[in-house]
Parts: sequence; structure tokens; C-alpha cells
Amino acid sequence: MVREIDWAQIVSVATRAPSIHNTQPWRFTATADRLDVFYDRRRALPVVDPSGRQQLISCGMAVAFAEVALRAAGFAVEVELMSDPGHEDHLARLRVTGRARPDGDDRALADAIAQRHTVRAAFEPRAVPAELLDRLEREAGAHGLWFKVITRSEEEVATVFLLSQAEELEQRDPAYVRELESWVRTDPATIDGVPADAVPAGDPRDRPSNWLIRDFAVSSRERHSFRAPQDLDAPPPDVERPTVVLLGTANDHRISWLEAGQGLGRVLLVATTAGLVASPLTQALDWPATRSRLRQRLSLIGHPQMLLRVGYPPPGLELVVTGRRPVGDVLSVEPAC
Repeated sequence: MVREIDWAQIVSVATRAPSIHNTQPWRFTATADRLDVFYDRRRALPVVDPSGRQQLISCGMAVAFAEVALRAAGFAVEVELMSDPGHEDHLARLRVTGRARPDGDDRALADAIAQRHTVRAAFEPRAVPAELLDRLEREAGAHGLWFKVITRSEEEVATVFLLSQAEELEQRDPAYVRELESWVRTDPATIDGVPADAVPAGDPRDRPSNWLIRDFAVSSRERHSFRAPQDLDAPPPDVERPTVVLLGTANDHRISWLEAGQGLGRVLLVATTAGLVASPLTQALDWPATRSRLRQRLSLIGHPQMLLRVGYPPPGLELVVTGRRPVGDVLSVEPAC
């Protein structure tokens, strides 16, 4: 079957998955009928992600993208997570079990992979329809995730406060700033990291939004003093009001993080097919203390894994394509016996 499967093409598609700071913390091994996914610890973020939770979520999204690519290419596939208890960095195995005719959804999701981009710019000032949010919630639920839209005023105030507080804590940590700087790229030809052109100009705290995106240029600014969120009961008319959703899992183990990534990857692709864009708001989830407080303040049953702002891109938005490591750097193909 190895002659039928273009593993380089499948992995090229899988690696279009988003990852924290675009670290791309994965590597792949292919045989005749299977693809194994491993965690690449050389790409670790020991300050912002010491447990590897966010990087395993990233790897889970790559697993989801690989599965979508295989199904769209006409293969039936079974996915098994963490199948080798003696090798904790062996995260997943995708086993091709035969041929299968792809349907319209398979093709649409595969097409969405190339179209999906993280957009940190302000969104159009229009709401995401409730029926579309319901569709995203069903997709998340089908893959074991709970899906919560932050709508109530008191929940929004609490989430905005913790997000801003976490950003403040991170900016005051020299080790965090050094680690962040090491993943910001100014050369457009780079193959990993966050391109400087993909980060909106100016201080994120000066944007007309209650939702604070991560400041990737913090070292070039004067240190901020913490500012409490605006009064959300009476926001200025020009404040961006994106739809913000929280996704989580019942448990909080390594396999839960992978499952969260699989479900999140599917949600992002479904959102892309509907014309939506998204960007993470993960500062409050970086730190165990603020993550625990978020769970308490929102009375969550389960563990928050990802906070996303979701909306429609502004007209004329120029998307910046982030680099990816060459397939040859992340894939090894074992010869058939």
C-alpha cells in the first residue's frame, strides 16, 4: 500500500496545522499502511508550556489534519492515540485499512486546510450566527470536547480580567520574554515561528477590544501597568466584540490534550468552510493558577483547553502565510519488508 499513499503529501498537509508559537512540535514515521506521530521535544517551550499541554494539543491538530487528508485522498483510516505505553512521545497511529470514496465533507475539510489561517487583526463587526455556533458545538462534541460560548456579562468580565492578568504576569517574566522573542521571525523565508508581519502593529492594549491578544513585541515596549477591563455593560461603540468560545475536556491527562487537539482541528476546519477565522487567547490558560481560577469563576465541569476569538475577517485582509519545516525534516519512511 505504500505505493498508493503519497506520505510526503499527507504529512505536508498535516503540518499545516497550527501550533503554539508555530513551534511545529511533531515528527512522523510512515510504513506501508500507517503513519505514526511523535512529540518532538527539541521544539519544547519550557517556560510557557512546561507540561507540554499546548504542544500536545498542537500535535492533536496535526493528527486531525492528517486524517482529513487521508480520507479526502480516498483512504479509510483508523486513529489510535498513545498506543505505545512504553514510549510516551509516541502520540498517535493512523492506520490505513483500505480504500473509501470521499464524500463532500471530506473534500471540503481538506480544501479548508490550505485556506485556514490564524488572524490576529480585528474582525468584522458582525456576529457569528447562532446556527453556525451550534454546528461548531456539534463538531466539538462529536470529538469529545465541550464547547462554551462566553456570552454572559459576568463570565466575560471574569475571563477578560484573567486574560489581562495573565498577560501582565507573562510580560514581567524575563524568561518568558526571552522565550517568546526566540520564536518571533523577521525573515519571511523562515520555516517556523511567528512572522512579525502576522502580528498586528501597535500595542494590543490600545486596540478597540476587550479581548487582549498576546503581545509578541513586548520587549520593544515600555512595561505596562495592569489596566482593568472596560465596563462591559456600556462598551464604547467602536469596541470589537468578537465571538469568544472556550473548549475543554472532561479529563486533563496527556491523552485528553491530544483529543482536545483533534477536536479543535476539526472545529477550525469547519469554521473555515463557513468563512470564519479565529485566533487563540491562551494567556489565561498558560499558567496553572489563572487556568484554575478560570475554571472556578465560570463554574466549569471539566478542564479548559483552548480559548478562541472567532469571527469574520475584515475586507481586504492580507493574510501572512507562516512557514513550515520541510517535510524531509519531519518525516521518515520505513521501507516495505
